[in-house]
Amino acid sequence: MQGKSEEVAVIGAGSWGTALAMVLADNGHTVRLWSHNQDQIKEINQFHTNTKYLPEIVLPKLIIGYASLSEALAGIHTVILAVPTKAIREVIGKMAGVLDEPVTIAHVSKGIEPDTLLRISEMIKQEMPPKLLEAVVVLSGPSHAEEVSLRHPTTVTVTSEDMAAAEKIQDLFINHNFRVYTNPDIVGVEIGGALKNIIALAAGISDGLGYGDNAKAALITRGLAEIARLGTKMGANPLTFSGLAGIGDLIVTCTSVHSRNWRAGNQLGKGKTLEEVLDNMGMVVEGVRTTKAAHQLAQKYEVKMPITNALYGILFAGKNAKDAVDELMSRGKTHEMEDLVNVLDERML
Repeated sequence: MQGKSEEVAVIGAGSWGTALAMVLADNGHTVRLWSHNQDQIKEINQFHTNTKYLPEIVLPKLIIGYASLSEALAGIHTVILAVPTKAIREVIGKMAGVLDEPVTIAHVSKGIEPDTLLRISEMIKQEMPPKLLEAVVVLSGPSHAEEVSLRHPTTVTVTSEDMAAAEKIQDLFINHNFRVYTNPDIVGVEIGGALKNIIALAAGISDGLGYGDNAKAALITRGLAEIARLGTKMGANPLTFSGLAGIGDLIVTCTSVHSRNWRAGNQLGKGKTLEEVLDNMGMVVEGVRTTKAAHQLAQKYEVKMPITNALYGILFAGKNAKDAVDELMSRGKTHEMEDLVNVLDERML
């Protein structure tokens, strides 16, 4: 355990929020785990389980469930925000209505808001009154909740415009199972975390079509080039995309059966409609919403993103999955290093 124990609120009792609550409790911190579902909170407090999201996992007794947001936040200085991107504004608005003192908010979600094209940290700052917000921190990286809850070795990164706040979150979480690095590039960390879900959807589609490992390796590699192209245009450090929030998160999300984005893509590749897939999943598939936002960002920044555009066609324009993948493979010839040269040139301007 690092430093003295603290009482921390985790807002969102899904698989990731619950797994992170376990890390905090393992480090001796008392965790107030909030959910709007009273039956879920009753289960957490009576049986120390959250079977819908983490079956067969026993939760530490330092995790206490709350159905009241005001009670969960009373006297709290650090909040871990673990809700889907589409719920960020609503939840922050409710938090603002019950907070009396400023808090540091560490968000652990991965997405971009369509139309506004804002990153999650920007959404939080837009919704939370400045007098109630000490700092916004982002925690991201290659991390499945299922493995974190089993205390398997995991590495993540934290970032913020206030690096002292990022280091505080690092101290809260770091232990011998859960290693936390810092990175000052908040734009790159958030863009990498959000856009890897798009590539994971595409990788799942490729697997669902039965195209094998060669095709998936190509999608991952070229997908990273797309992420770096857009991220650099938006002000990110290109080196971030070779780290945990870039290639690390991309690999784990594109190759693991734990990945809900890969699983959703896999079902699409096997012929299911988007509506059928989302009904089957039972959990939010962030990559679907982010594909729309990334398609808009590509147009705004005039960045070539062929994988994103192909996926947009499948999800929102009724394009056949096999036709879209085949078109990707038959694009005009280009030089592999062209993307790297372009990125470096832009950084040197």
